[in-house]
Amino acid sequence: MPNRETAPVGAPCWIDIYSSDPDKTRIFYTELFGWKAEEPNADFGGYWMFFKDGVQIAGGMRNDGSTGAPDLWSVYLATDDTAATVEQASARGAQVTVPTMPVADLGSMAVIADPAGAMIGMWQPGTHKGFGAYDEPNTPAWFELHTRDYDTSVAFYRDVFKWNAQPHSDTDEFRYTVLAHGDEQLAGIMDASGFLPDGVPSYWSVYFRVDDTDAALRKIADLGGALAEEPQDTPYGRLAAATDPTGARFKLMAR
Repeated sequence: MPNRETAPVGAPCWIDIYSSDPDKTRIFYTELFGWKAEEPNADFGGYWMFFKDGVQIAGGMRNDGSTGAPDLWSVYLATDDTAATVEQASARGAQVTVPTMPVADLGSMAVIADPAGAMIGMWQPGTHKGFGAYDEPNTPAWFELHTRDYDTSVAFYRDVFKWNAQPHSDTDEFRYTVLAHGDEQLAGIMDASGFLPDGVPSYWSVYFRVDDTDAALRKIADLGGALAEEPQDTPYGRLAAATDPTGARFKLMAR
């Protein structure tokens, strides 16, 4: 399975879920993906970790409603200097929503809204290096920005997060850029200006890899989740979108 000690700069390195019902959320994902969930840690505001086969995979925290944000999955990109990256992002039109914040000896974090309005976190690792496995069944497999301002977004992630941004498709029907690292592709940016519904801002999505997309959707329904986008076969696998019991959206992919 792909695993690593530390993510390359600019690469997705961590995900966590903001949940209005942590107990329900922890049960759902442990049942769906076979993860283990630790108890919320009072020393870190009730934050908890998910593990797969003893390897940390994701985190979660309570959504108490004070921010007005819905329940959702968040993506964090690796940086070697959180404060400097926040400064560069601000200079390029981003809005800081969570300023640079140390998290004990684990690392430091910040959250921004990029110039197209998509929320994205950043993580400078200390003892916590990020998820230890990805792109195997029941782990995060792909990370994708749907943006209303494609050219601005590509330039922003290239310049601020040091992406090796490689055009994947550049037609009127499908404009897509990937983050390349050696022979790997680690994330993507899609021009979504033609299909995002009115009122829906640019956003990052998390895809979880599964063995069978349709079987996973049936299990999601049994666990209290719901179908959000019908499964479809694509050159990249069989894809679908779903929501968990509190409404947090995520995507599935079977290679």
